[in-house]
Order: sequence, then structure tokens, then C-alpha cells
Amino acid sequence: MNKKTEVLDQPAINRALTRIAHEILEKNKGGDNLLLVGIKTRGVPLAKRLQEKIKQIENINVPIGELDITLYRDDLAKAVESNEPELKNTNINVDIIGKKVILIDDVLYTGRTVRAAMDAVMDIGRPSQMQLAVLVDRGHRELPIRADYVGKNIPTSDEEIIVVNLNEEDDQDEVSIYEK
Repeated sequence: MNKKTEVLDQPAINRALTRIAHEILEKNKGGDNLLLVGIKTRGVPLAKRLQEKIKQIENINVPIGELDITLYRDDLAKAVESNEPELKNTNINVDIIGKKVILIDDVLYTGRTVRAAMDAVMDIGRPSQMQLAVLVDRGHRELPIRADYVGKNIPTSDEEIIVVNLNEEDDQDEVSIYEK
């Protein structure tokens, strides 16, 4: 893969997350009854960053959880054949029944990851509402899913790939477009 361009650097990612945190608080009239759930892998550090930003804004500590959607993927049979699936452990230590669950992921593409995440959450309990926050929406939806909160819309071609690097996982903050 060849790097085509960098679309978000560390300050831009920080600004996008700050805006998303404000939008979450505005739409939900504060942070009461919220649960931030990061979809593994890069949704988890994004959820932690949003939790910190909400704490700075409203001085409340919104609980967070970590969600592994591996067993909910619609391509699981194909992944099992190639010995690909790796369980990463779901960790939600809060009762989600009646909560407003905000799913958090790095990139929204086909919508299949979000569908799997919704199924996984519903197996844990029934929230009063589910919302979606993503750092990047690149288009090309295959399912009728849309994000409530978007850091940046980046229209792409099918030959392009969005790569999100975060300090917690990759030792740098950067969103780039690569060509296949």
C-alpha cells in the first residue's frame, strides 16, 4: 500500500473529538445515563479520550466499556476457515439496561461492524437508546446505518483505504488515505 495523503494530524484528531464530546452532551442534555462503548480495537482509546473530554466539560465521569464483536461478524465462517478470528474480550462493567449507549469506532465504512456491535450490545442487555460516534466516515455503506457524531467525512474510492493510527495502539496520532 502507498500512502496517498494524511487527512488528520494529532491536533485535528483532538479538535474532532472535542467537538464530538460537545455534540454528545448537547444531544443528550448532559451526561446522565450515558455509557460510552468502544468497539475494539481503536474505538476503545477513542472512548477513553471522549470520557476525559466530557469530564473536562461537565465534570462528570461517564462510564465506558470495551466491546469485542468478533463472534458477531457476518463473515465469521470465512474468518474461522483462515484461522483469523482472535477474541479480544468484552468488558462492560455497568448495567446497560435503560442506558443511552454510544458506540464508538474509528472508521465507518460498510456498516457491518456497527451492526455486529449492536447485536453484541443487545445480547448483554437492552439499552434505552443506541447512538454511534466515529472519527471518520468514509462512505460506501452496505447497510442502512449512519453515525450520529462524525469527526470527519472523508469520501473515498473503493481502491483507497483509511488508516487510523492512535498513540495508544500505534505510538502516533494520524489518519491517512492509502492506495491499494
